Amino acid sequence: MQGILKKFSNMHFLSLLGNGSMSIINMVTVALLYRSLPIADNGIWILYQTVTLFIDTFRHGILNTAFIKFYAGAAKARAEEVIGSTWSIAVTISGFFILLNIPMFFLISYVQDKAIVLFIKYLAINLIFSLPSLVAICIAQGELRFDRLLYLRVSNNGLFLLFLLVLFLVNQATLQNIVYANLLAILSASLIALFAGWTKIQFFSKSSTACVKEIVHFGKFTVGTFISSSLFKITDTFIINFLLGPAALAIYSLGQRLMEIVEIPLRSFVATAMPSMSAAYNRGEKTEVIYIMQKYIGMITLLLIPVLLGAFAFSDLAIGLIGGGKYVGTEAANVFRLFMTFALLFPADRFFAIGLDVINKPNINFQKVLVMLVINLVTDFVGIYIFGNVYGITIATLFPTLFAVIIGYKAMQKHYISFNFWDAYQVGFNELKSLIRFTLFKKQETFQNH
Repeated sequence: MQGILKKFSNMHFLSLLGNGSMSIINMVTVALLYRSLPIADNGIWILYQTVTLFIDTFRHGILNTAFIKFYAGAAKARAEEVIGSTWSIAVTISGFFILLNIPMFFLISYVQDKAIVLFIKYLAINLIFSLPSLVAICIAQGELRFDRLLYLRVSNNGLFLLFLLVLFLVNQATLQNIVYANLLAILSASLIALFAGWTKIQFFSKSSTACVKEIVHFGKFTVGTFISSSLFKITDTFIINFLLGPAALAIYSLGQRLMEIVEIPLRSFVATAMPSMSAAYNRGEKTEVIYIMQKYIGMITLLLIPVLLGAFAFSDLAIGLIGGGKYVGTEAANVFRLFMTFALLFPADRFFAIGLDVINKPNINFQKVLVMLVINLVTDFVGIYIFGNVYGITIATLFPTLFAVIIGYKAMQKHYISFNFWDAYQVGFNELKSLIRFTLFKKQETFQNH
């Protein structure tokens, strides 16, 4: 029994459980949203959420990796200084966006797009309500408290699902009420974090100018890694919304939403691999850093192959289950199939980016993301010109991803140590074989003991 409990307290399992739970909650939430709102209103909600979450990703991107780097293993006084400085930066960034938001209120009568109107109205409230949760998440990751991270994420998304379900059952799931429910869930999660003591707000006064500068200097580059997917999503969202319409955006987003089956293991393993890679780097073990990176790239890519085959076979069924009958027969299923094909490059893209952060080359990630964004914009417009529908946007995602993999690989070779790209898949294959043998052996041993 102790062995079982130990496995369930393993940080890899807790990270995977957290992301898996979030994915299930999000999928049920999406299913309710797609069934509650008309297709056009769903597109409006998606654009509002995309823009709002982009701002939050900007805050998180500046703080998260830098916080882990300076907080993990630090002495008590230094740890308190990092927490206080993180609070100071989080409040400053939030205040900056709130100040930018104020002039927008005077222009709101001239804005025609409903999603942008919602964004202007509720951005400041969203930033204030989510602030304690933001800092609590940074602290939980820095302390490898994936159990606490699980509680924080589930409390936020789970409460939103609960409020949405109530609205759905009483037939009041309008776009406006859903926005209110979302804000209430964010506030509730932050209050839980505050009262539980997970934000450590008492160390706010420990902030120092020197520490703030350290975090901001590092974070100004790592933010590129964090917001890369958000940058692509927000540009794609705007282009689809304004060139193809909110209904097309809802269809595209449904196909993209199913990519959670890829993002679950990616987010989980990234969260647990980075501390291991950082520790190896700090010990000067270059080959170990590369080995860990190759192991994750190879294993995850190989595990995605059967998932890809299943996606091709059951995409239409998945679209019907999540979106409902009105989305069956649309482009959503093929959008998902295309994304799943390109997903074989995602592990290499993600872990090369993490590797560059670990070896203190976040500036390369930042520069890479800027070029990727330009490639994405150009190929989006070309894709729409050629196809005239969401397929053009979907196919366009291949080109910046391919560029990112090439640049990440070349940069790691140039600035750290030479290694063979294809060895990652051999290493991953060997690790999978070892894992399978170990699992089977342990099961056999357990059976014999009983």
